[in-house]
Amino acid sequence: LFTLPVRGSEGLYMVNGPPSFTESTAFQRDSGKNCKAVAFSKDGSLFAWCNGEKVNIVNVTSAELLRSFDLPKAVCLEFSPKNNVLATWQAYTTAKDGTAGVPNLQLHDVKTGKCLKSFIQKKMQNWCPCWADDESICARNVNNEVHFFENNNFNTIANKLHLQKVNDFVLSPGAQPTKVAVYVPGSKGAPSFVRLYQYPNFGGPQSALANKSFFKADKVTMLWNKKATAVLVIASTEVDKTGASYYGEQTLHYIATNGESAVVQLPKNGPIYDVVWNPNSVEFCAVYGFMPAKATVFNLKCDPVFDFGTGPRNAAYYSPHGHILVLAGFGNLRGQMEVWDVKNYKLISKPVASDSTYFAWCPDGEHIVTATCAPRLRVSNGYKVWHYTGSLLHNYEVPSNEEMWQVSWQPFLDGVFPAKAVKYQAVPSELPSADPKPAQAYRPPALRNKPVTSSKLHEDEPPQNMKPQVGSSDKPLSKTALKNQRKHEAKKAAKQEAKADANQESARSSAPQDAPRSAVPAVTSGDPEVDKKIKNLKKKLKAIEQLKEQAAAGKQLEKNQLEKIQKETALLQELEDLELGL
Repeated sequence: LFTLPVRGSEGLYMVNGPPSFTESTAFQRDSGKNCKAVAFSKDGSLFAWCNGEKVNIVNVTSAELLRSFDLPKAVCLEFSPKNNVLATWQAYTTAKDGTAGVPNLQLHDVKTGKCLKSFIQKKMQNWCPCWADDESICARNVNNEVHFFENNNFNTIANKLHLQKVNDFVLSPGAQPTKVAVYVPGSKGAPSFVRLYQYPNFGGPQSALANKSFFKADKVTMLWNKKATAVLVIASTEVDKTGASYYGEQTLHYIATNGESAVVQLPKNGPIYDVVWNPNSVEFCAVYGFMPAKATVFNLKCDPVFDFGTGPRNAAYYSPHGHILVLAGFGNLRGQMEVWDVKNYKLISKPVASDSTYFAWCPDGEHIVTATCAPRLRVSNGYKVWHYTGSLLHNYEVPSNEEMWQVSWQPFLDGVFPAKAVKYQAVPSELPSADPKPAQAYRPPALRNKPVTSSKLHEDEPPQNMKPQVGSSDKPLSKTALKNQRKHEAKKAAKQEAKADANQESARSSAPQDAPRSAVPAVTSGDPEVDKKIKNLKKKLKAIEQLKEQAAAGKQLEKNQLEKIQKETALLQELEDLELGL
């Protein structure tokens, strides 16, 4: 049985489930409307919340109150990985006379309730110190350098990582030795870079495990895989200088701790909406490209393994065991989800969770929660619990005058739930399926009794397996082989074009109207560059032909159009020279 805390204008309460969903009787509902934040410990045994008066910690199983801190203004909470420390943050305020404010980031010993250390932390972004999973080290960014503490002794800085301006850092998950990914933004024409270090070897660039520098980065997101062997870096600019996208420009980089790095080549232009590692650490999925977006799974060589085609999606979520992948379109999309069996790349179900602003896998790898929360959406707030086969198991909607701000699953440590075989048959549910009625396109009155003609703005690309087929060599081609392959393809394309042009010519000559003067039977050179020039010249001559016709019809031509007509002889000469040179 799992616990789902629900926070909103109705207060804070716990829901137990699946299979049945009922409010927990052990946990006393906190009915205040000021619950600002909640946090579970990593193993899910402790739960903390602040209600505008106190920060409370309870044991989840017994709901026994373990600790209470007098912190009415706390708005952020976080437990350390082994439940030894509770970090709390409140907004930083300075005194009226301009003197420095009091420290606003506190680290409390969970067992004794004692405050271990207080820091001044002005920004809410990245407010929380980062711990290694065994709590042997803890790090925080202070004035563009990273300070490291050991064994929760916060009175001594054990190590410092000092680069010109560390903007962000991420500690690797898992066992020792801990690795650190650091991002330094570029300035004065120098590129931005991400470096990987192994703690505590910070002695200059030579001591780095890997380094990747790049331009076009106002901010980056760094994602370690679970085994701490590689980092994915999404570098993004605030503004797309080409004007092609509202979202700025994004690029995806791969950096491994063995020093290898690469730019992940995405076959479709447009924003990168989401990138996620498979928990198995050997594959990752990217959702990218102008709508309808593409989704592709890549391996550690950054080669595509499976392409899901295109569709209305902007997010990807692997199940905790990595055997199921959900592709979804939330936010400004309709909430369509595609649930895929990752091992066989087969589609399991296509549920729809309209107006969702939140999605999370249950730690059992079987259930999913989707929610519509305020302030992102202030109407139709509530949450739904699904089985991945598409069955809706529980649906709760808050009363119309109330809001829901947050819902989440109680976490569990890896290995508590064994991976189960993937099912395709929808599990039974007492609730009707939540398929929304398809919206009918508007039809003007004049067309309402006539047959519907379907027209699509774009054709969706189907999914396809990108793995090299058995029997084909999956070794990368050498540069010469690639060059020859390209030449061969260019010749092939040129031949096909010549055939098509010849067919067109014969069709034209059989037509009664006169063929234009510039139409000469197409002959190709086999050199794509020359063919391109010939094609361009023919295009220009055709345009001149059209201008002459317009002039003959009595149309007043512009100055630049007249100049174009004067160039005809020179263009004809150039075309003749190119064709004679064949």
